[in-house]
Amino acid sequence: METSERRGSASTRRREELLEAANRVVMRDGPEASMNAIAAEAGITKPILYRHFGDKGGLYRALAVRHTDALLASLREALDAPADRRERVENTLDTYLAAIEARPQVYRFLMHPADGGSHGEPGFAAGQQTAPLLRRLGEELAEVIDERVDLGPESAELARVWGHGIVGMMHAAGDWWLTDRPCSRAQLVRHLADLLWGRLAAAGDRVGVPGF
Repeated sequence: METSERRGSASTRRREELLEAANRVVMRDGPEASMNAIAAEAGITKPILYRHFGDKGGLYRALAVRHTDALLASLREALDAPADRRERVENTLDTYLAAIEARPQVYRFLMHPADGGSHGEPGFAAGQQTAPLLRRLGEELAEVIDERVDLGPESAELARVWGHGIVGMMHAAGDWWLTDRPCSRAQLVRHLADLLWGRLAAAGDRVGVPGF
C-alpha cells in the first residue's frame, strides 16, 4: 500500500512539473498567460490544475515565491561579494535590473497582472498581488542594512525606511526603464547609485560583519 509520505512526495513532484509548465507559458505570454494554456502545456485538464493550485491566484503565488526566492538569492550574493560599498550597491542594483531584463514576461506577469479577464478567465487584482512581493524584498533589504550598517540609535527604523525606499526606487525606475529604455542598464545603475550616495556613503559598517 502506498504510504502517505510517498503520496506526498509524488504530489510535490507533480506540482513542480506543473510549475515548470506554467513558467514556460508565462515566459511566452506574460500577464496574458491563462490556465487553459498552462493546462495544455502540461498535457492535463484544467480541473487537475485547479486541484493543485486552487485557482489562478494560487498558481500566481506559487510562481511568485519561486521567482522571488531566486531573485533574493541573487541579491544576497551581490551584497556578499567582496567589493567596496559603492561597487556593492551598484552590483546589487544591476542584479535586480538584469533579472527583469532577462525575463521581461515573467516580470510583467508578477508585477503587471492582467486586470481584465482573458480567455474567459478572471484577471488578477494587481495591487493585491504585487504589494506582498515588494514588501518582502523591502524587509529582506532592511534586514541586511540593519545587520551591516551602523546608523546609530534609530538604526532599525532607518534600515526599514531605507530598505523599502530602495526597493520602491528600484521597482519604479526599473519598470519605467524596461518599457522606455531611455539609457543603458549601466547608466541607470550609475544614476541610481548617485541618488543613494548621501548619508549611506558616510555611515560606518558594524564591527564583525560583512560590509554593506
